Amino acid sequence: MKKPKYQIIIDFIKEKISKGEWAIGSQIPSQRHLARMFGVNRSTVIIALEELMADGLIEGKAGKGTVVTNNTWTLMGDHLSTNWNGNVTQGIHKASVSTVQEINETESDNRFIQLSKGELSPELFPLEEMQDIIQKVSKQLTPFGYEEPKGNIKLREAISNYLKERGIDVSPSSILVVSGALQALYLISIGLLKDKSTVFLEEPSYLYSLSVFQSAGMDLEGLPMDNKGVKVDSIYQTKETGRNILYTIPSFHNPTGILMEDRRREELMEYCIREQIPVIEDDVYRDLWMDNAPPEPLKAKDRHGNVLYIGSLSKTLSPGLRIGWLVGPEPVIDRLADLKMQLDYGSSTLSQLVAEKWLSSSLYEHHIEKVQKQLRIRRQRALEALEKYLGSVATWDVPKGSFFIWVKINPAFKVKKLFEKALSKGILINPGSIYKEKAGQFVRLSYGFASLDEIEKGIFQLSEIIKNNKG
Repeated sequence: MKKPKYQIIIDFIKEKISKGEWAIGSQIPSQRHLARMFGVNRSTVIIALEELMADGLIEGKAGKGTVVTNNTWTLMGDHLSTNWNGNVTQGIHKASVSTVQEINETESDNRFIQLSKGELSPELFPLEEMQDIIQKVSKQLTPFGYEEPKGNIKLREAISNYLKERGIDVSPSSILVVSGALQALYLISIGLLKDKSTVFLEEPSYLYSLSVFQSAGMDLEGLPMDNKGVKVDSIYQTKETGRNILYTIPSFHNPTGILMEDRRREELMEYCIREQIPVIEDDVYRDLWMDNAPPEPLKAKDRHGNVLYIGSLSKTLSPGLRIGWLVGPEPVIDRLADLKMQLDYGSSTLSQLVAEKWLSSSLYEHHIEKVQKQLRIRRQRALEALEKYLGSVATWDVPKGSFFIWVKINPAFKVKKLFEKALSKGILINPGSIYKEKAGQFVRLSYGFASLDEIEKGIFQLSEIIKNNKG
């Protein structure tokens, strides 16, 4: 006989508790999360939770949600259990805010229309080419161990040649292969900055959705932007020299999509060199231009070793490869290479060999041309849907690259409510609040991952939510 759905939920939670996976003091997932997990109404979840509460296994606590208060062993005798609940909040690295955690979990749920993901659709993944390269790499394999601290030399040579075509003349010895751009930021935060340093950054910014610098004891100082990029005259020395650094995404900024114009880049470099403010340039979206190639990177204008330059294959080819790079003065790269060895003893050899094949051949450039073509089609579909369904309640600028549209919703409707209602309808969006957008009226919509039909359907559903839930 088939179990009722509430009993399935009860059995699931009991198993988690009995195995110690949800220890005493742990907060269990929210009703909304459980309802989504099991594909049921919240009323079904409530029935299950009430029975577990009656059994003495869980309890609702003000400000903490529902927590595990006993397990089957403590109910059977006088056995004390370790309460890990206190420990998980004591680590030095801060947790993501709850909205970001919810987004991260939901992005792996294929049942949702993903208007949030900052990655390319599986439809744009070069499967045949990737299979061919992996097959070639496998045939050439010899026994392999740990790579050099800075990364595979052939890959670093390929990255060096790739960067020369984009205006950056750098030796392989000044390149560190990292497991994605985020690892580069983490290494910088723990290896180069003094405690209580200030990180200047555009506001809003993708960096606000992370806790990498705050966990290392840094302060984030937001800087205003206009349609040409960060406003240089808003930067100021908050502390003595050596305690300030600037993080910027000049090409197709995340989340706003703004492309910093060339003259603004020159002004920014002149100011930072004069004031001795080092720069972290996050350039992972550079190749995803659709109308015209962006101006040269800040690093191309750097003759003083002032810029740490971050690039990656995650946005353009495959996030699963986990291959990125950090460019800087050799002493900096040596320092961070040592730290990376202490963390993971180097990025995957197989991924590095595959990445080298992509970059050292014409395959990568041909792939980028195909991606750019498809992004133009996706952008057009998204813009048409926005105009058709949200034109009366929202405004936006046309992005020149990458896969984000920064949409301002009419103040009559709260974005927080839109995010929650969209989730309940199977649509995931990114509210501007996670990027520290102060007005609370922006959402970041991605047209990079969802199918064309899903893009239109998702935007239509957002318009229906706004229409039916004004106020």
